[in-house]
Amino acid sequence: MDVLKRNFIIMWVCNFLVAGTTTMIMPFLSLYIDTFGDHSAAYVQKWSGLIFGATFITAFIMSPVWGRIADKHGFKPILIINGLGLATSIFLMSFVQTVETFFILRLVMGIVTGFIPTSLAFISSQTARNEAGKMLGTLQMGSVSGMLFGPMFGGLLADAFGFQYTFIITAISITTATIIVLFGIKEQIRVKSKRAISYTRKAIVGGIFRHRLMLTIMLVTTIIQIANFSIQPLLSLYVAELTNAKDVAFLAGVTFSAAGLGNLLFARFWGRLGDDIGYEKVLSVLLLLSFIFVIPQAFVTELWQLIICRLLFGIAVGGMIPITTALIRRDAPVNIQGEMMGYNTSFRFLGNIIGPMFGGIVSGFIGISSVFIVTSSLFLVAFTFLYLAKRKPGQDFEATLAAKNNG
Repeated sequence: MDVLKRNFIIMWVCNFLVAGTTTMIMPFLSLYIDTFGDHSAAYVQKWSGLIFGATFITAFIMSPVWGRIADKHGFKPILIINGLGLATSIFLMSFVQTVETFFILRLVMGIVTGFIPTSLAFISSQTARNEAGKMLGTLQMGSVSGMLFGPMFGGLLADAFGFQYTFIITAISITTATIIVLFGIKEQIRVKSKRAISYTRKAIVGGIFRHRLMLTIMLVTTIIQIANFSIQPLLSLYVAELTNAKDVAFLAGVTFSAAGLGNLLFARFWGRLGDDIGYEKVLSVLLLLSFIFVIPQAFVTELWQLIICRLLFGIAVGGMIPITTALIRRDAPVNIQGEMMGYNTSFRFLGNIIGPMFGGIVSGFIGISSVFIVTSSLFLVAFTFLYLAKRKPGQDFEATLAAKNNG
């Protein structure tokens, strides 16, 4: 089997394992906190929010750092370090006795939450530019599949074996994925050209903010996550408003998973279409479709209507990550693509941090349904930014970087 194909298959399987098992523990974080002592509901809710967001804060800071290290020393070592770090931090969570210790371990987990973003950067670096969208879209199907089944499987394990053993099983699964990477992946050493420019962090950050298209890509990445995470904590409450059924938690899970299913079904399609007709065109269409599919969610009167709208939204939003990643692959110099992917991941985690707070504030003032309307407007803003960036003369990202590097 071709080395590149083998690497791709291995990373698909490992992404499925890592995404599936890390999301297994998400449904019962608040319930686990409740086992630490006789705490009030307000105390548990407060710490649930802090512990949920802690991982994203440190991941936001560390993602570009891992990317820069990967550019210098290769992606495989970073995949192994992140895999072992994830497994260790989650394993230790099974033995915590206080909420403060749990919070610290979640912060540590964020430091090494770079396995899936690094795998995207790794596969992107070994993929031809004209096939990047299709390959990255297919790779994303692995992590999305894991995220779809992970929460349900985690709930079953927690009911059957308890919270502690679910953390241990999660750690074992991630360790298995890391071992597969260690012995299965063969990274092709990238020989740097003698003419390759060494860019400073300041030059790269400045280049992103000076380059209209690259900045738009980063903003779109943030908006995707804000849209997803602004409604996630409120979805069960919204579902409860639409149905009198007793199993609200299960129905909320089905409703949330509908977006993941749409993502899974169409991620490869959008990536391949971007390869064929241009990534900017497809991204523009996806932003408009997301705007159109989010608005009706505010006006549904039956649960089945919300599920259909979430499915359609998932179809649109599912193509954005492979498309934005492919755009970075196309425009960024080869010797800094890991760091560029790292900054893109940081913008994604920024959305993870902002989303729940944003949704909570909006729903608190004008109701849960209004969150969908406000969120939809963000996609329209992103479309406007992309439209304006395309209307103006094109910028060469390497030239922008060089100007900042010399400045």
